[in-house]
Amino acid sequence: MTAHAPLMTETPEALDYFNTRSLLSEDEQQIQDTVARFVDEKVLPIIPQAFEDHRFPKELVPEIAALGLLGCNIEGYDCAGLNNVCYGLVCQELERGDSGIRSFVSVQGSLCMYPILTYGTEEHRQKYLPRMARGECIGCFGLTEPDGGSDPGTMKTHAVKKGGDWVINGAKMWITNGTVADIAIVWAGTDEGVRGFIVEKGTPGYTARDILRKFSLRASVTSELFFDNVRIPASQMLPNVVGLKGPLGCLTQARYGITWGAIGAAIACFKEALEFSKLRVVFGRPIAHTQTIQRRLADMARRITLAQLLSLQLGRLKDQGMMHHSQVSMAKWNNVRMAIDIARDARDILGAGGISIECSPIRHALNLESVITYEGTETIHELIVGRELTGHAAF
Repeated sequence: MTAHAPLMTETPEALDYFNTRSLLSEDEQQIQDTVARFVDEKVLPIIPQAFEDHRFPKELVPEIAALGLLGCNIEGYDCAGLNNVCYGLVCQELERGDSGIRSFVSVQGSLCMYPILTYGTEEHRQKYLPRMARGECIGCFGLTEPDGGSDPGTMKTHAVKKGGDWVINGAKMWITNGTVADIAIVWAGTDEGVRGFIVEKGTPGYTARDILRKFSLRASVTSELFFDNVRIPASQMLPNVVGLKGPLGCLTQARYGITWGAIGAAIACFKEALEFSKLRVVFGRPIAHTQTIQRRLADMARRITLAQLLSLQLGRLKDQGMMHHSQVSMAKWNNVRMAIDIARDARDILGAGGISIECSPIRHALNLESVITYEGTETIHELIVGRELTGHAAF
């Protein structure tokens, strides 16, 4: 006869129902706890007002850098050299604060530092990466254009070789960090194919303008970039990649972080709805005592748990060098859909007060409207998975 372990008698933790934390190493738990404290102490007290004021809290950048969160999964160059699960946990905790804070860190590390590391020269790495890790040099990623989002192959921005220089003309749209960035990683069509360039702030002909009057990611800088005969030395081209695989490779890195970040937003909304349900009395009893609310809360816990396990396994695969880009697509599709549904439902449970900036679900719901669209829409990620399943591209 086989001996069976006794059943667990303690009630599972509401925010970690399957105890995924037990699957983390001690170092991974410590990183999560450190970032969680930063979010609780520094982000949450100011982020509602920053969101309302349409202001990126730039004063947080030095401490984010001091914690080693910028390019934290890069080895060397004054970066923290954490594994990818740690990076995911960083994204989860930061987005528990606000999608705008996670977006800032994601763009800096995955969309700007990563291409310099992977596609640049050693001179590029030495010049930029240590300063970027310290928050002394901020980057932005110029891919999306006014007339092109899901189809980057229609890119109109172009670069022409003239002597020992490249001359860039065109425009980019919906660029996170654009007006606060010291450098832009700009993707442009050339006679050789799509190439990446490092364009420094102050280069003649390069200008950036904030996109205002937006109701999502209000605590994040979103910009337009303009290139009017911008002349840069040939040495500012990223030499080690040609074609769309360059920018798409960067997006895979950033999308990975998004799969974790969305969990943080969902947890924040779920926690608030759960606590409110225990206190809100309707028809003589707390709404947490009703079947309707219990079913909705149970569904939130189920969906968060599945997302936690999905991203954790994705991170383990990434750390083993076994991750496929379509697996990132499935996780981004699943987890952001999960988060936006939970944010909307949590807002509803909170009732009329749920539309107030004092409650986080409405802020997270508005932010997630962008997250579900940027770096690959939900439909695009469905089709990426469909292509891998069938062997045929439907887009």
